[in-house]
Amino acid sequence: MPSIETLTTTAASLILCACVLWAADGLSPAPPKPAARAGKIPVILDTDIGDDIDDTWALALLLKSPEIDLRLVVTDQGKAVYRAKIIARFLERAGRTGVAVGLGVPVARLPDEGVNQAAWVRDYDLKAYPGKVHQDGVQAIIDTIMNSQQPVTVVAIGPLPTLAAALDRQPEIAKRARFVGMHGSVRRGYDGAKDPCPEYNVKANPKAGRNVFTAPWDMTITPLDTCGLVHLRGDKYARVRDSKDPVAAALIENYRVWAAAIKQAAKADKESTTLFDTVAAYLSFSDELLKMEKLGIRVTDGGMTVIDPDAKAMSVATEWKDMAAFEDFLVQRLTGTP
Repeated sequence: MPSIETLTTTAASLILCACVLWAADGLSPAPPKPAARAGKIPVILDTDIGDDIDDTWALALLLKSPEIDLRLVVTDQGKAVYRAKIIARFLERAGRTGVAVGLGVPVARLPDEGVNQAAWVRDYDLKAYPGKVHQDGVQAIIDTIMNSQQPVTVVAIGPLPTLAAALDRQPEIAKRARFVGMHGSVRRGYDGAKDPCPEYNVKANPKAGRNVFTAPWDMTITPLDTCGLVHLRGDKYARVRDSKDPVAAALIENYRVWAAAIKQAAKADKESTTLFDTVAAYLSFSDELLKMEKLGIRVTDGGMTVIDPDAKAMSVATEWKDMAAFEDFLVQRLTGTP
């Protein structure tokens, strides 16, 4: 019987020969995957899920990304129970009830404002969620960061009052975490408009945004300049819409409920909305497809994010290197297909 060393050497030689033959035939290898890291990245998602549907797409992408160890999803911008129900039911459908859910701080908004996914959780009992539900989501953020042996990446895709409250309660979390956010408008506005404008996640709570943007953590943001351009249309959208993957199926269910609530039910048959928050989810583990610039960013009282050399410097995704490749990547991840 040949030795283990001989078998290992032979196997390596066969793989090398196969690669040479593949190249000689003029075939291309599979698209490169994001760079591997030692272990998974611990992540907290801070989200105002249940208003715009793009938060649900971002949650789905994080759940379908093997680079990520999603430990906690916390609600942002009030309506905590409504948002937590969506998160909890979605995690159940994804088979990921090991992920904890946290209820964020309340804010002064009308109780019936922006509850466009309410029909999806109308009969859902949050107390029945098999995983952990933290009534104090602020403390859950603090504990998750402070008790982690690795730096935690906080992916924030809402107006930030919950995260600002966590920083007020325990400023040390900024030294043990990294921030990745879908915030701002630097050189372009909504839909690629030539002038920047107040972006919702900043404009809704400039004070919270300023507190988060000046905290001493490493920061990365995707402003409207890049995240405001992402859609899935045609065959790309159809592949997600028709997928049997349980995460993709739960996502499209939510999208149909959301679209019906805003009187645009037909839209869910044809294309996605603007998928702002998926870019922040992607940036939690890769920036390969984006042009990143180191810029000082200052938050104004009116919710603008202004380039200021004297402000805190952060990594800003200002342009796409290949947005079509990102769309393909998003489809592949959500549907689980190569």
